[in-house]
Amino acid sequence: MTAALTLYDCTQDDFAAMMPNVPGYRLTQLWDGLYTQMLEPKDISPLPADLRSLITSQAPPALIEVQRAVADDGDTLKFLWHLVNGNHPIETVLMYYEDRATVCVSTQAGCAMACGFCATGQAGFTRHLTAGEIIEQVVRCAREAKQHDRRIDNIVFMGMGEPLANVAPVWAAVERIHGDIGISARHITVSTVGIIPGIRTLTEWPLPVNLAVSLHAARNDLRDELVPINKRYPIDDLINACRDYLTTKNRRVTFEWALIANVNDTDRDARELADLCHRLQPSAHVNLIPLNPTPGWPTTGSSPRRVREFRDLLRELGVNATVRNNRGTDIAAACGQLAAGQPVVLRSTPA
Repeated sequence: MTAALTLYDCTQDDFAAMMPNVPGYRLTQLWDGLYTQMLEPKDISPLPADLRSLITSQAPPALIEVQRAVADDGDTLKFLWHLVNGNHPIETVLMYYEDRATVCVSTQAGCAMACGFCATGQAGFTRHLTAGEIIEQVVRCAREAKQHDRRIDNIVFMGMGEPLANVAPVWAAVERIHGDIGISARHITVSTVGIIPGIRTLTEWPLPVNLAVSLHAARNDLRDELVPINKRYPIDDLINACRDYLTTKNRRVTFEWALIANVNDTDRDARELADLCHRLQPSAHVNLIPLNPTPGWPTTGSSPRRVREFRDLLRELGVNATVRNNRGTDIAAACGQLAAGQPVVLRSTPA
């Protein structure tokens, strides 16, 4: 059975078909209300009430908010949604910073990449998200931010799922987030564990988004263990794809590295990582992430001291390396913790 068409999966042609004989300017008002003002259809006041009711009934929202959790003195919010088409749970994280507000969006319900240290990978794969389900996460977070006089200006495809295993809906979402919501491509980051065909496709598409690669190991035997897809797309091939992306797009490539105590935080690991970075010109940026705790992974993250030592050694070797300030760890909203489980709820909304 075909899934019902939801609000942000509708194109302008879909809305035109719903509202035959309606003047074109009404479609413009609707589109502006949805994407510029981030309004629910019922609140788009320039539209007549009958049209608002029609849109609400014919194109419902894709996301039902089940609950939200708040951390970092209100600066980090994690939303747990159920999808109207299938009732599958997904999560989205909204983060406020001094100079920006970032939304971390999910692209799949679950994930098939099976990275053992990631809670999403431990949970397994349910289904791909549609472009509209991805876009609506941004819109719903933008509405929340607007209530606090904040504007969303940074989108990271780093939530649940592997974006480049769902590349067509992800790219459709990127185009609408850029073209209709108005977020610069330079403030959109697509993350991948190393799906080379997806990187090649991203290289061919026009918008110069940022590419982040969840690397975590710089030699194949260790990466095979940590990131199983490496057996299909080994490191040398991955670096070549990243080089082509950097050359074509002139956008920085970031390597993400979750530091795991006595696994990938040795001096040898730092030197091997530096060698890979220098194969890209200009050298790749490294984003170090102290491993966050997940129930199904017994190994602990590197100590704060070892994180600093690893960063400093990379810098001595000529690599631009920074340490991510983990947000929302206590509500399982940090990197690698999203699994659509039951968060620590400080405020709930009814389904």
